[in-house]
Amino acid sequence: MAALYSTSSCLYGSLASYPFHKSVKMGRGKVKDPGYYFPPRFQRSTPKFHVQGKALPVDGLPEIKDSSLVVCFGEMLIDFVPTISGLSLADAPAFKKAPGGAPANVAVGIARLGGSSAFIGKVGEDEFGYMLANILKENNVNSEGMRFDPGARTALAFVTLRSDGEREFMFYRNPSADMLLQENELDFDLITKATIFHYGSISLITEPCKSAHIAAAKAAKDAGVVLSYDPNLRLPLWPSAESAREGIMSIWDTADIIKVSEDEISFLTQGEDPYDDAVVRKLFHPNLKLLLVTEGPHGCRYYTREFSGRVKGLMVEAVDTTGAGDAFVAGTLSQLASDLSLLQDEDRLRDALRFSNVCGALTVTERGAIPALPTREAVLDAILKTVA
Repeated sequence: MAALYSTSSCLYGSLASYPFHKSVKMGRGKVKDPGYYFPPRFQRSTPKFHVQGKALPVDGLPEIKDSSLVVCFGEMLIDFVPTISGLSLADAPAFKKAPGGAPANVAVGIARLGGSSAFIGKVGEDEFGYMLANILKENNVNSEGMRFDPGARTALAFVTLRSDGEREFMFYRNPSADMLLQENELDFDLITKATIFHYGSISLITEPCKSAHIAAAKAAKDAGVVLSYDPNLRLPLWPSAESAREGIMSIWDTADIIKVSEDEISFLTQGEDPYDDAVVRKLFHPNLKLLLVTEGPHGCRYYTREFSGRVKGLMVEAVDTTGAGDAFVAGTLSQLASDLSLLQDEDRLRDALRFSNVCGALTVTERGAIPALPTREAVLDAILKTVA
């Protein structure tokens, strides 16, 4: 499967410029001017890191169709994935650099599938931040809502790949730029003209991003936008397991669509069986339109007020599972944004979820998240091969 661009590189040498703080801390340093035009420098606010970010010009971006736009809110970062699976981070000889961050993955995934998407979030005013902005542009994702912070670095995540392709993460942030997005930096016009507003829970961990997240979701809800939530649990980023559980559930009842994994169900229900429908139904709140449970290679389950069921997945050889859930979400939202009536038609919803399952399956066959996200043509080709 050919990617639309190449993000492959090898990283050698030390990380002395990113000293640890608790688990990790982002370093600072000068970066070369990449040649973009920015408006005059804005004023810093207190505290020192909480500065208003700058937006890239959006000339040349495709016209957004309001009727099918999905706006994705949250983090965008760099994943460093070992070139050899099954080794610890210390033993890995080299790493492939890959853009990532769950909400950004979803935005690119939707655009790669031919849908209309936008990303709202913050990166550092550094080489990695500019690289990520370019990747959004190259993939036809609207980046009007992207901001750049001159006082904090773009987040990094080193990903340990087991031999089966499953992952463990080590994050370099505290604070990274994504944590410092402020409410007054939000593009509310972009948010309110969306059909679907999608987000995770990582943006709820610290201020000021938590307040920005809540304000953005409220504006979307007030404008009649459908809210989509993928908690995307990353326990090492939260102060404790209990704070993670409370934070994730604090906005649970406002979402219209929720996607969770089996492990997240066990975590949120404090150890209950994620395969028991009665357990899953405990997470179904009165205003929820669709609850999706992903089961990796086995596909997914779906729950609405009227019906529920399971859709089989596509079996492939997993190389790296990073971004598989995001690809699934992208596949689902790209279809719902064009036709929300799928939520009331079980047969058509099942067809849509088969498509989403294949999106996830194809993503695990390559390393990295965004580089591995499939095109619509690749997904349809894979579906045709399964029925041939």
